Amino acid sequence: MSHQTGIQANESLRNFFGKCRDGNIRLIKIGIDSEELVLLEYSEPKADSWEKDYELISTILEEAQPCYVLFRLESKTNSSYEWLFFSWSPDSSPIRQKMLFASTKATLKQEFGAGQIKEEVFATSFEEASWKGYEKIKRNRDAPVPLTMAEEEMAEIKRTEVNTNISIDTRHQTLQGVLFPLTTKAFDALVKFGDGKLNYVQLKLDIEDEVIELASTADTDVSNLNERVPETNARYHLFRFPHTHEGDYIERSIFIYSMPGYNCSIKERMLYSSCKGPLLAAMEKDLGLTVDKKIEIDNGNELTDEFLKEELHPTKSLNRPKFAKPKGPPNRGAKRLTRPAESSEN
Repeated sequence: MSHQTGIQANESLRNFFGKCRDGNIRLIKIGIDSEELVLLEYSEPKADSWEKDYELISTILEEAQPCYVLFRLESKTNSSYEWLFFSWSPDSSPIRQKMLFASTKATLKQEFGAGQIKEEVFATSFEEASWKGYEKIKRNRDAPVPLTMAEEEMAEIKRTEVNTNISIDTRHQTLQGVLFPLTTKAFDALVKFGDGKLNYVQLKLDIEDEVIELASTADTDVSNLNERVPETNARYHLFRFPHTHEGDYIERSIFIYSMPGYNCSIKERMLYSSCKGPLLAAMEKDLGLTVDKKIEIDNGNELTDEFLKEELHPTKSLNRPKFAKPKGPPNRGAKRLTRPAESSEN
């Protein structure tokens, strides 16, 4: 899979890209419709400089709808105009939309031509999208200790609560292991789990294609949870466990890593173990999924109501016996030093 979400520019948008490089187009607004990047609108220059035209960006933005804007500058490189890549992700837009646009951004840059993009702007409010907001961004970049490109990307990720590492594009290497990319179905299932539309998601590794794919989803409860754990293959499970504790009704999200011992091949055991940590980190930090408890099991029979409650709410013993050092014998007197007996030769 060569794209982060499988979403690509449609033919009409590709053709427009080929026609907009002669300097007659100032602004291009792009959206996502029916799993395609589409041209929403465009504008010719209105003023004699790009600085005066910059406010055109704010006029085409919608309150709760993310979009991309390509804005032509006056500078050139290799006889081609340079462009500003503007990402609009308003705070009021649904998290699903934010994820989708953040995960497709790299694809659009590639389709348009990343070498023609001089700089990027990310905005979540109309104030940030204004010319004053742009000047503030420029001042921050020109500060004595500017953010590195990696730090700017991390700041953007944190603000959108999205990271394209969880997308279905590139395999992400870390010190803790390796994160296989998610398929579209797996990605959508995790989003639905986070939104409360699913209470159980099972993921599996496709070792040959090196992706994490959706194994199954269900509306299940703890009484039949054990039946969903394979006896001969490893799996990752996400389960929302409803229960009562000390009189209160509680729902907790549990990540279950099931590994049926040596019924699996060595390669499968190693890959599942290596992918677990990065997958968890991506789900929690990048998708915003809250995982209250992480559990490893050998088989599904361990998944009982009592077991899960004990894992979530361990019993605290208030009368733990303390180890008492035994007393020595009475009237033992002072310690005496003894010398080893010398051996005698007969």
